[in-house]
Amino acid sequence: MNNVTEFILLGLTQDPQLQKLLCAVCLITYLATLAGNTFISVTIFISPALGCPMYFFLAFLSLVDALFSTSMTPKMIVNLASEKNTISFNGCMTQVFAEHFFAATEIILLIVMAFDRYVAICKPLHYTTTMSRPVCSSLVGAAAILGFIHGGIQVLFIAKLPFCGPNVIDHFICDLIPLLKLACTDTHTSGPLIAANSGSQCSITFTMLLASYVSILYSLRNHSSEGRRKALSTCASHITVMILFFIPCSYLYLRPIISLPIDQSVAVFYTLVTPLLNPLIYTLRNEEMKKAMKKLWGRIIKDDM
Repeated sequence: MNNVTEFILLGLTQDPQLQKLLCAVCLITYLATLAGNTFISVTIFISPALGCPMYFFLAFLSLVDALFSTSMTPKMIVNLASEKNTISFNGCMTQVFAEHFFAATEIILLIVMAFDRYVAICKPLHYTTTMSRPVCSSLVGAAAILGFIHGGIQVLFIAKLPFCGPNVIDHFICDLIPLLKLACTDTHTSGPLIAANSGSQCSITFTMLLASYVSILYSLRNHSSEGRRKALSTCASHITVMILFFIPCSYLYLRPIISLPIDQSVAVFYTLVTPLLNPLIYTLRNEEMKKAMKKLWGRIIKDDM
């Protein structure tokens, strides 16, 4: 039986002065995340020079990053700016779904991007046919469908648990582990199963990605020095993003179902920092992206004048 209609989010801090500071920092970070990821996606979609599959996937990865942050950050900013820190039961379940939907979609996109680099570097003669635009579109669609299924499974598990009070979540977002603590039933069996749905994705995917990049790096010994330099630059960006994503994921879901003081700091990192860093990581070392972005920015300024 479910007697809870809303939850109270304790947030990051109860200090009013610190709340104001955090609200400003989070708002600036969120706006920068939206602007950076949106600008990358728009640049890729309208630039003919960025028509290869790698940029096609990067455009959708940037969109997913922006949506992932949007699924949690605005509510956190509103709570920091106001005294009302409640979220409805349906709103909480929606947030859980959105968080896991976009996170799972991003995981699968990272796998797709690793496969794209593998084919480009290890099977260059088959690259055009293997990574055709219909295939790329199908892979992006599959990522969204699988992400939707993962998010749906998590919500079905959580929504079926009885919540009869208390309704105070010691976190700034609705997530699996804080909600499992509030369920008025024995979660020693269902809890690990729910966490394993995310934890297995993290561990299996990280292993697959690591194996693919090791294979790519091994194959580079047969390439020219210029080819190695360019491939290493691209792979370094992918590996950096992979580490930033999977370390927090592994920490939260590949461990016993307990809450630790550092959990909120880890959540802030993957909610705010990682989506902000991803566009910087992918663009700062990529000359083609930087040229296309400068060209688009120049057109925007010229049109405004």
